[in-house]
Amino acid sequence: MQYYISRVFTMRECYCQDNGRPSIDPESALRLMLAGFFQGIVQDRKLMREAQVNLAIRWFAGYRLDEVLPERSSLTRIRQRWGADLFRRIFERTVAQCVDAGLVSTDTVHIDGTLIRADVSWDSLTMRHAVQVVATNDEATNERDDDDTPTTGSARPGRPRTKKTKPQKCSLTDPDAAMSTSCRQFRLAPTYKQHTAVEDKNGVIVDVGVTTGQTNEGKQLLEQVERIETTVGAHVACATCDAGYAHGTNYAALEERGTDAVIPTPRVASRKKSPQRIPARRFKYDKHKDRITCPNGKHLERQGQATEKNEQYYRAHSCDCKVCLLRERCFSAGAKVRTILLVDGHTALLRARRRKEKGWDDATREKYRRHRWQVEGVHGRSKMQHGLARAVGRGINNVSIQSYLTAAVMNLNKLVRTQEMKGGLHEAIKRLTT
Repeated sequence: MQYYISRVFTMRECYCQDNGRPSIDPESALRLMLAGFFQGIVQDRKLMREAQVNLAIRWFAGYRLDEVLPERSSLTRIRQRWGADLFRRIFERTVAQCVDAGLVSTDTVHIDGTLIRADVSWDSLTMRHAVQVVATNDEATNERDDDDTPTTGSARPGRPRTKKTKPQKCSLTDPDAAMSTSCRQFRLAPTYKQHTAVEDKNGVIVDVGVTTGQTNEGKQLLEQVERIETTVGAHVACATCDAGYAHGTNYAALEERGTDAVIPTPRVASRKKSPQRIPARRFKYDKHKDRITCPNGKHLERQGQATEKNEQYYRAHSCDCKVCLLRERCFSAGAKVRTILLVDGHTALLRARRRKEKGWDDATREKYRRHRWQVEGVHGRSKMQHGLARAVGRGINNVSIQSYLTAAVMNLNKLVRTQEMKGGLHEAIKRLTT
């Protein structure tokens, strides 16, 4: 691993060349960080105590027995000086080394997200009552000042919201952390979310990104695919994801890029709850004429502009619904006409749903089966062996740095192990010590 670390990156742009005290060797600092994350030691204080007695860490970082190790706070200041963008470039350099070694293939890429527990205590959580009260008072003041301005009602179309919004909890020590959970049976916790992409050939991590815990992972898919192609320098032929990524926009965008989307479509509502109601899937959408045809042969026309979520409403004519024989089965008695809501990429979603209903072929099922243990296995090893189960710093930048270092360590470990199997142990040790 030492052979690959020495070629990782230069930190010259982060330091002044003609002023100030001599800094700690950036390569040695990076080696100390990687050695700690490799052994699952993410706390700087514990890492420095271990480096005092561990000859392997001293040798890897380049410190002799008579040399004084840096203070643990120096590593914290170094990470703050370098910033998350530079650690991102370090991770990308490890991916490039894996590409040069022939370990990366973009024929199939597995993408998934996982939650990282924020480094905050339960006592630091509080409700957002004060923020809401201030915002409400400001709105009331503006309304009194603008009495001459005519009111236009709610800006969002549809029925007004009658249910009061529940105040959300936030952490005073780490405001970037958001309350989220991976299962409805678990309680909400302050978390961050890591979005990971793993190639199928050797399990190399080709992309990682960190957002707040409440971020929808499906909205990060297209940006991830673009980053993968930029980092690896090759087109992603197939992308596998779980049902959380089953958005119409994702299906449509991947089709335009020429990427096969192995994503299970969301389940259709069961007929057991309302067997007499006509489901929305019985309404046929004509993309060329941009209208919907109901089971009785009548047309539903587009209404207004698309919403902020790229959703479009289609509404039937009242004269058609008034005399329709299927009226009682089509919509409730309180409504006058039938309205259908279509999401962006609806036609691509229909094609993916028909493909899933017909049954995936053996190759597609094998890709999705490998998705479960490839990317989820990476998440499990990163949390159990490299300390990613809980954030060691606060703020999205510090968590991103931890994520990049963990992914870089796992890629370097994969690179060294693969080179050992290819060239033998003696040649691998020779390359590491060169």
